[in-house]
Amino acid sequence: MSKIKDFFSKAKIREFYSKNGKFKVNTYIILRALVLICLILQIMRGDWQNVFFCILTLVLFTIPYFVDKTLNITLPTLLEDIILLFIFSAEILGEIQNFYGIFPYWDTMLHTINGFLCAAIGFALIDILNRNDKFLFKCSPLFVAIVAFCFSMTVGVLWEFFEYTSDHYFLADMQRDSVIQEISSAYLHPQGLNKPIIIENIDHTVIYYQEDGEMKTHVIEGGYMDIGIIDTMEDLFVNFIGAIVFSIIGLLYIKDRDEYHYLENFLPRLKPKKRGKKKTEKVESTA
Repeated sequence: MSKIKDFFSKAKIREFYSKNGKFKVNTYIILRALVLICLILQIMRGDWQNVFFCILTLVLFTIPYFVDKTLNITLPTLLEDIILLFIFSAEILGEIQNFYGIFPYWDTMLHTINGFLCAAIGFALIDILNRNDKFLFKCSPLFVAIVAFCFSMTVGVLWEFFEYTSDHYFLADMQRDSVIQEISSAYLHPQGLNKPIIIENIDHTVIYYQEDGEMKTHVIEGGYMDIGIIDTMEDLFVNFIGAIVFSIIGLLYIKDRDEYHYLENFLPRLKPKKRGKKKTEKVESTA
């Protein structure tokens, strides 16, 4: 009990604020408090899927701490705050509060930020190695920028794989559908030839399905439903934009670190090694 009191003492709180910065600590407290409130509300409503999202958010919030303590890498305050706000925006606002449905470009915004952040992380990883004396060869600035871009795009592609897997096996509908008025498919060719048949000006689509042995219909007004491919390609495209923007800025940063020093706010860094106290031995001289 005394340890808990000591942890929440004014001196400890003051030390925590001075070490991490007021804005970072406030972000830390406010976001976690909002998630806990949301978690309690979802438990009271019995919405266990949203309970899972809340718990997942709290787990993801520990990533900066894990990186700091386990990998010995320091995350700049700005980067850490953006990561936490990104997780909160995706899981709590996007999934639970349905910002994906309310705001049409919410998902697009998050994927753009994701492309930018992942390029920053990929850039930092190769730059850390590049500036390490133990690294046998040095990479050119262009190569570092290309690696950052490829790292970001790989993360984006892996995420789309995850979305497809969730939709295919768990019917999660993570790849959002779009209503289109024109389709082109060789599947519709009457002779089975590899020539696409184009259907234009689709007004609505009628889906026939059986439920409890009874034939039912569902009408999609306004056209034909595309099942996720447009959403996937839009996500990859905006991820590409975020990755290419950071890679270009990163390239300029390597060439002139002083002029583009503000980019260091987005770059993780290795912690400096703590130097241990050297043991001194007494050497006695004999005459």
